[in-house]
Amino acid sequence: MSWWDPARHADRRPRLLARNRIAAAARDWFAREDFTETDPAALVVCPGAEVHLHAFAVSPAAGAAAWLHTSPEFAMKKLMAAGETKIFALSTVYRAREDGSPLHAPAFTMLEWYRARAPYEALFDDCATLLEIAATQAGASVFAWRGRICDPFAPPERLTVADAFARHAGVDLMATMDASGAVDRDALAAQMSACHVRVGADDTGSDLFARVLVQCVEPHLGADRAAILHDYPVVEAALARPSPRDPRVAERFELYACGVELANGFGELTDPVEQRRRFIADMDERARRYGERYPIDEDFLAALAHMPPASGCALGFDRLVMLATGARDVRDVMWAPA
Repeated sequence: MSWWDPARHADRRPRLLARNRIAAAARDWFAREDFTETDPAALVVCPGAEVHLHAFAVSPAAGAAAWLHTSPEFAMKKLMAAGETKIFALSTVYRAREDGSPLHAPAFTMLEWYRARAPYEALFDDCATLLEIAATQAGASVFAWRGRICDPFAPPERLTVADAFARHAGVDLMATMDASGAVDRDALAAQMSACHVRVGADDTGSDLFARVLVQCVEPHLGADRAAILHDYPVVEAALARPSPRDPRVAERFELYACGVELANGFGELTDPVEQRRRFIADMDERARRYGERYPIDEDFLAALAHMPPASGCALGFDRLVMLATGARDVRDVMWAPA
């Protein structure tokens, strides 16, 4: 049955109206916090540099390479370099190979925001507020997903990645990391017997880290109340700066509710030299795995040198609405799913 079938639409419509209320209330909250809403273009010369994110390529009339953005991050950081200090965007983003799951769609809505000169812990509080906004506008006392229940009004639990690995996988993560924050593949594999995760002969330390996180840790996060998982190994930092408390970890966090990842936030890296090094390393790994690489956005690196210290977060808006309304699939809360 198509999403536009009248009977199906009538069933979906209450959740869609709740989506509109949540979006309006979120915009009102950002306005009260003195944020400026932005509207980054979807067509970009570089769709990002994360190894496992796949973008949709397009063919402009001029013939230059271009993609649909996987996130408005680069554009929004350029706006921060231009002088903006508190900005947000509610944007449609596009990711290939993201269909076939109740939590994924090739086109979805991302809520992204940045605070100049704010510690990244300030975003923890922002996330808690957005959970409350979503629940209030949906008339929900709890979030629910596949039998898991979460109280969106309770203060989120805060735990480090190392604490979560010890609690849910029996792994001493810090013991597997060297001074640079790299996870030693063999050291981690030696501790993984308790969590029954497959170890492949060609797996890297990052592969095993991700597998333990997804299979052993994430399902337990955000039970009873939301969870903020923070202090990722610096090699998993993406665009986050190293922590001043321990250079082996980065100021990166993720928000979970009912075992579902909702948001990914950073204390933003503003060092263009280090960011270039990470981009090159990530694209080398992408080429090894997938036989392709995306170009480096030189304009972004130029802007990064002018960007003030800042913290930023990207939240999957459809997932938030799904949990708040009790939907079973993100497509059930999209007006016209792709």
